[in-house]
Amino acid sequence: MVSPAAAPQARSGIRKIVAASLIGTTIEWYDFFLYGSAAALVFNKLFFPTADPLTGTLIAFVTYAIGFLARPLGGVVFGHFGDKVGRKKLLVLSLLLMGGATFAMGLLPTYGAIGVGAPVLLTVLRLVQGFALGGEWGGAVLIVSEHGGDEHRGFWASWPQSGAPGGNLLATGVLALLASVQSEGAFLAWGWRVPFLLSGVLVIAGLWIRISVSESPVFLAAQAKAAAEARASGAVARKAPVVEVFRKSWREVLTAIGTRFGENISYYVLTSFLLVYVTTHLGMSKGTALNAVLIGSAVHFVTIPAWGALSDRVGRRPVTMIGSVGMALWAFAFFALVDSRSFLVITVAVTVGLLLHGAMYGPQAAFISEMFDTRVRYSGASMGSQLASIVAGALAPIIAVELLKDYGSSLPVSVYLCAAAVVTTFTVFIAKETRGRDLTAPGGATTPARRRAPARAGQSSDIL
Repeated sequence: MVSPAAAPQARSGIRKIVAASLIGTTIEWYDFFLYGSAAALVFNKLFFPTADPLTGTLIAFVTYAIGFLARPLGGVVFGHFGDKVGRKKLLVLSLLLMGGATFAMGLLPTYGAIGVGAPVLLTVLRLVQGFALGGEWGGAVLIVSEHGGDEHRGFWASWPQSGAPGGNLLATGVLALLASVQSEGAFLAWGWRVPFLLSGVLVIAGLWIRISVSESPVFLAAQAKAAAEARASGAVARKAPVVEVFRKSWREVLTAIGTRFGENISYYVLTSFLLVYVTTHLGMSKGTALNAVLIGSAVHFVTIPAWGALSDRVGRRPVTMIGSVGMALWAFAFFALVDSRSFLVITVAVTVGLLLHGAMYGPQAAFISEMFDTRVRYSGASMGSQLASIVAGALAPIIAVELLKDYGSSLPVSVYLCAAAVVTTFTVFIAKETRGRDLTAPGGATTPARRRAPARAGQSSDIL
């Protein structure tokens, strides 16, 4: 029998948790993606001015990638304390760090004002962003996964995943609006600062919501059980969660990395690199690229939970492979459509690509959460996801720009994108299905998948 502390919350309770996680992740991804869009459109001119536009963009994307390098460190630190003291406190801290760094970016002097100090300061703030985001993802998806029941975990846990396109939608929307009402000179002079300064307002709203949610009942129950066992046995404190993860769950960490590999690369090629490709290679306006990503992100936002819900019915693996196999094929059609230079066709290319990405991304929160035991779940989920961000997302725009620069063609980028999707397809194909796994059971990484008994009246056995 499941303990009352670990029982699923009433539908109103889980909806509040989901709303808090979604709003918080949207704000944090807004901050993180804002840098990526600005790196493609602004920072190459204001912080890394060079004679060759693609070289300046490449340097800007290097600092963009530096943020990813800090994410595993954030995952280790936040995962350690998240498994020790709880999910909620760390989620509040990550939001403060991310919002503060983004707000400070809006106040930075440019290269023309202070020289090399400008890109140095920008890079330091980018590191803070990456550190904060490294701890955000694991906590946000876990606090939802551990509040909801087994039967509909894929649906509920996919909502924080919608924070990624939600943040990108917000960041791209603000930039597109400013670009449409300002001249190029005004946008470069001061307009680009507005979205960064807006982060301060968003963080205040996000903090108010996050502070109001309750701690994960699964974590509290596991913590109480561990304390009782320690008192009874007189055992010393266990090893750090991250050490336990690499000793006992390294296979699950590798599975999480492979699962995220194609998803991570495809997302940054479809969004950040697209801005470079359309504006620099095709010579079209930045508004065309921004508006295409804006529309695609809106569709992406509302369909991710649908993919999560489908994974509750047919399993995490089949839905993920729909996305990864589809992306491997779409990689070649995508650039052929973008090369049409038609705004409508470019928008269709981006939207279909993001739909396929959503099939990989929607079930991912539940899939990775279900791989690890409660005692190390924050550390395991964070490390698996953030290590993938270094080898995948961090390098994706850089590799794509370098391939375009060297070959003058999108075909090598398509091959790169296809290969990444194949890696994810293979990983998920050989992975174990986790749908229906009981998060309160010990050894969550190896417990056979099963369904809980139907929820009692008033509990979240329904989606609607």
